[in-house]
Amino acid sequence: MMSLCEMAVDVLRTADGREKTRKSRDYARSWTEARAAGTPLEIGAAEPPLDPARPERPELLDPRDVPKRKPGSPQGRIALLHAVAHIELNAVDLHWDIIPRFAHVPMPLGFYDDWVKAADEESKHFNLMCDCLEEAGSFYGALPAHSGMWRAARDTADDLMGRLAVVPMVLEARGLDVTPGMIDVFRKAGATSAVAALETIYAEEVGHVAYGSKWFHFLCGRDGADPEPTFHALVRRYFPGRLKPPFNAEKRAEAGLHPDFYWPLVEG
Repeated sequence: MMSLCEMAVDVLRTADGREKTRKSRDYARSWTEARAAGTPLEIGAAEPPLDPARPERPELLDPRDVPKRKPGSPQGRIALLHAVAHIELNAVDLHWDIIPRFAHVPMPLGFYDDWVKAADEESKHFNLMCDCLEEAGSFYGALPAHSGMWRAARDTADDLMGRLAVVPMVLEARGLDVTPGMIDVFRKAGATSAVAALETIYAEEVGHVAYGSKWFHFLCGRDGADPEPTFHALVRRYFPGRLKPPFNAEKRAEAGLHPDFYWPLVEG
């Protein structure tokens, strides 16, 4: 039986999105079933790649070079679905990467439960977006995507608290801010499958932000650090630019992120 870290690295080294997410969901099931049986799999150790394997398409561009499309047209809505699919595929890798990348840091088994579940849900989200793209006559890889998604992983490769601060507590929290607007776009277009998929993503992403907040506070408590100034310092170190309102205060609070965490970062 593979260790959890070996499973994670196998996902990271798989290029095709559908195959990557199939493995991700299979490994998540193996972990969850073993935990339910009271016989948890070994965490183990394995060397994750600095960058995950990626399919030949989509072409990855600098974020400034990705064409902007208005969501009012069918082509614009396809571009929006494609962008979300790309985000979700990167999220699959981010949530598996945190396991072997920081396996040397002693953490409770609940830490692994949370990130395996998050990776499983992100895998489901990617496939939902691919299904919506195919229903609309397109597919993942048909359009260019931006190459900046993995920057947060590279920048925080040696800093677990930095990873938690930037990925779930900043990047995924941003998803809570913008997803309601996307749902409205597809609802107005009568795209019922896309609305249902995005509503699933919106509901489950709250949990991913909450996992980041929970384990960030856990590490602060263990280290005797004050969470708010620690968070501010890490975000300023690893996240380029400023946070941009408006914020979804209700969902952020539900995930354990209160305004004193994010409003001071609006002004840099």
